[in-house]
Amino acid sequence: MTDADAAKPVPVAVIGCGYWGRNLVRNFAELGALAAICDPDQATASQLSARYGAPVMALDPVLRDPAIAGVAIAAPAAQHATLATAALEAGKHVFVEKPLALTVPEAERLCGLAAERGRLLMVGHLLQYHPAFIALRELVRDGALGRLQYLYSNRLNLGKVRREEDILWSFAPHDLSMILSMVGQEPVDVAATGGYYLHKTIADVTTTHLTFPGGEQAHVFVSWLHPFKEQRLIVIGDRAMAVFDDGQPWSEKLVLYPHRIEWRETMPVPRRADANPVPLTEGEPLNLECRHFLACVASGTRPRTDGAEGLRVLRVLARASQSLTPSSAPVQGEAPSPVPSGVKIHPSAFIDEPCEIGAGTRIWHFVHILPHTRIGRDCSLGQNVMVGPDVTIGDGCKIQNNVSIYKGVTLEDGVFCGPSCVFTNVNNPRAEIERKDEFRPTLVKRGATIGANATIVCGHTIGEYAFIAAGAVVTGEVPAFALMAGVPARRIGWMSAAGERLGADLVCPRSGRRYREAGPDCIEEIA
Repeated sequence: MTDADAAKPVPVAVIGCGYWGRNLVRNFAELGALAAICDPDQATASQLSARYGAPVMALDPVLRDPAIAGVAIAAPAAQHATLATAALEAGKHVFVEKPLALTVPEAERLCGLAAERGRLLMVGHLLQYHPAFIALRELVRDGALGRLQYLYSNRLNLGKVRREEDILWSFAPHDLSMILSMVGQEPVDVAATGGYYLHKTIADVTTTHLTFPGGEQAHVFVSWLHPFKEQRLIVIGDRAMAVFDDGQPWSEKLVLYPHRIEWRETMPVPRRADANPVPLTEGEPLNLECRHFLACVASGTRPRTDGAEGLRVLRVLARASQSLTPSSAPVQGEAPSPVPSGVKIHPSAFIDEPCEIGAGTRIWHFVHILPHTRIGRDCSLGQNVMVGPDVTIGDGCKIQNNVSIYKGVTLEDGVFCGPSCVFTNVNNPRAEIERKDEFRPTLVKRGATIGANATIVCGHTIGEYAFIAAGAVVTGEVPAFALMAGVPARRIGWMSAAGERLGADLVCPRSGRRYREAGPDCIEEIA
């Protein structure tokens, strides 16, 4: 099912009908899905009700009404977590405007609650539904820009000045969402600087710098003290460059520049090429976003900007906020350090602050978590595991006994690390020579398995659902689904996402899912 052909519109109530909420009211009404309007300002609610023909209802009746399948929340950001929790507990599908919540633990609880109740949780990262960004993301994924090198965005305007959140939390989520979507992973380093001109504790201008495991870098510049409006995202690859400028007419919103840098006698020489506007199908991003929500509810499809995506953006916002704010001041996006709900930590474990541990995670005997480490939900860390500093571990990872995960290593969701497997972070260590500035990043992608006593030499990527046999030594890049064994490791076959070795027919004997060759030394699952 596509976003455009959801059959009968799903009944949706809009909660919060102020500056932005009234746009949601208009779009859901135009799509024939507006079931109710809920706002404490009765005059505003009544005016919208008369215009769009939907009843005004209080929150409790909305949540109790079985005919209302979903809610769209556009209340002040401080109320997002509370309202979304109430809606999910009432069995509603939830579309909540950015940010998903104001703290990482709140967002984690929302994601867990949505999964527990079997309901969709979608975050209003609007620009992911903009036709120009969708086309840009396809260019990136198709390799038209080559390897990504640098991304930067400017989101500038005069106002709207807020007091409940600073410019970072008001403007930057859109750009962070787009950048994370294109790069495909979270940054290993986040640093922000800001200016405080109208209020001594609320930033009016911020610049956030991001460094990613693959070497990509990005910055996000946002301000509500700017003489004119600018909404521009620029993406630099080693084969071409692209500019998404939302202030331009549709014919020029997305432009591809096939500029290249050539090397001649060890000198870089720029080679300019003519700009190529990318043809787009015009469409209002908010309308497309609302259609997407309705289609996902109708079909049970995972939203493009689901709760997990909102949580990733929130984690980056929290890290930027921590960097921006002096340590003595309260930090937006962070909560005190009590153990999150459902986390089990053995008394012999040591947890250095600050760090983040997702709900449902189990930390066993003599584990040491170093500062600035982020561990996702429902992970298991066995005896004598050491993690950090500055390490990111995704949801649902299992790390067996006696494993050390050093700075520079990133584990995506669902990674299995067998007992005593080893990650290096420097290729040529010497006890007498300091080489902490030479750490090379290692990325282990979703669902990969690393067997007992295997060694992963730093600076490489382990592809999705790859399987590293016990005792293997990985010294290069590992394709997705590859079965690797030996010293040095070489591919001896293919493994399915279910962990079964594939035969010549490339059909998983456990799940029945089929795979196909997608290129030299490359397979992919058939959708």
